[in-house]
Amino acid sequence: MKKRQKVTIKGTKEGLVLHLDDSCSYDELKRELDHKLSANSRTQDERHLTSVKVDLGNRYLSELQLEELKNLIRQKKNFVVDDIESNVITKEEAKELVAETEVITVSRIIRSGQVLEVPGDLLLIGDVNPGGTVIAGGNIFIMGTLKGIAHAGCYGNDRAVIAASSMKPSQLRISDCLNRTPDSIESNEMREMECAYINEDRQIIVDRLQVLIQLRPNLTRLEGGH
Repeated sequence: MKKRQKVTIKGTKEGLVLHLDDSCSYDELKRELDHKLSANSRTQDERHLTSVKVDLGNRYLSELQLEELKNLIRQKKNFVVDDIESNVITKEEAKELVAETEVITVSRIIRSGQVLEVPGDLLLIGDVNPGGTVIAGGNIFIMGTLKGIAHAGCYGNDRAVIAASSMKPSQLRISDCLNRTPDSIESNEMREMECAYINEDRQIIVDRLQVLIQLRPNLTRLEGGH
């Protein structure tokens, strides 16, 4: 029977990809990795650095073990660790992911001086008065009038959107883009059922709510229980 390889090395245009077996012991994996990298490094041009990406599969490694792997690879002359990927995440990372994708529903009026911030999507049933601020890591949906400040995608999500029943904000922010008074909103005009998003030129655009169907189809991810 052919012995199963614990380490598979594949060359790409960017460098090397190491696929590590996730069913053997960690010590066995390190031994074979050390052996194969030593053999491979002898065939590499020492004048150039080689980028290495590591695929752990369904194996979880502690921070100490990850550092051991990085050091083992770095010791082989011209290898540089570019990335280490794993299909497994910690409970803390899972909780953070759930929080960032969860829709938080709040029913209240955000008055002047008040700040409402959530890690994921925000569904606000109420108004944001002038001087009030709502901040979300994801999208912001307001079933009411937006007259204050709204900041969606505050952790750097350029795909986040802001939608409101009545859009008359003092400031819109999405990710790191800022629009103090959207050009499409007149000072004496209150628009109904509109949304704001970042376009290809990294400008905040205010448009009809219906455009989100084409621009952000993933907003319907909860339909049918998905």
